[in-house]
Amino acid sequence: MKAWLLLAFLVIAALLLLFRGDIAFLSDMGTLEIVLVAGTLLMFGVYVLLVLGHESSRPLQAARYLLIWGAVIFALVAAYSYRAELSVVANRVAGDLAPPGHTISVATQEGEKAVRVRRRLDGHFAVRGAINGQTMSLLVDTGASTVVLRPVDAERAGIDTRDLAFTVAVHTANGTTYAAPVRLRSVAVGPLVVHDVNALVARPGSVNENLLGMSFLRRLQSYEFSKDFLTLRG
Repeated sequence: MKAWLLLAFLVIAALLLLFRGDIAFLSDMGTLEIVLVAGTLLMFGVYVLLVLGHESSRPLQAARYLLIWGAVIFALVAAYSYRAELSVVANRVAGDLAPPGHTISVATQEGEKAVRVRRRLDGHFAVRGAINGQTMSLLVDTGASTVVLRPVDAERAGIDTRDLAFTVAVHTANGTTYAAPVRLRSVAVGPLVVHDVNALVARPGSVNENLLGMSFLRRLQSYEFSKDFLTLRG
């Protein structure tokens, strides 16, 4: 085990020196890098003494350890170098494996935020969002002009539902009902946050799910439906 650890330090230091690529590397090194190199040289010296001090030591076995660790460290360095490209692949795989309603942040251009959501088995898209900081499920509905909340979830979001005036007609699949207009401090889906959002609180028993309507969606940069996924960009 000691030999493996010593060889690991050796390979890390060698790769560090290789990728620095200049003679005056010491002047450009940070404290952590200098400590790593110094520690590695010390470890290498100890390792050589251990190899020479044991009659049963096998140079070929030590070389094999070195090659194995070299391959491992090279793979780690390559993964770090291509971390941006690998993050795109990782996000796509995570999105394919994520359960419906779970939002996955997507790597995008600088300054842009985006999330992907998987379609539910019933064909609808629902997200796990936050209203005024309170987490709740929201059904994405481009046919709804505003965000619509059930009374119980509106209360969780800090809205006093006792004095609401249900004066706005809302057309649903079950017919026309009435809702009360309110304003939400914030609506968030993953890293996408919109402040001061128009919304409605539905009359008790009139809707089964909260709706993420156009008062939120139209303030995003874009939203795109693609097969089994919805991508929101802000």
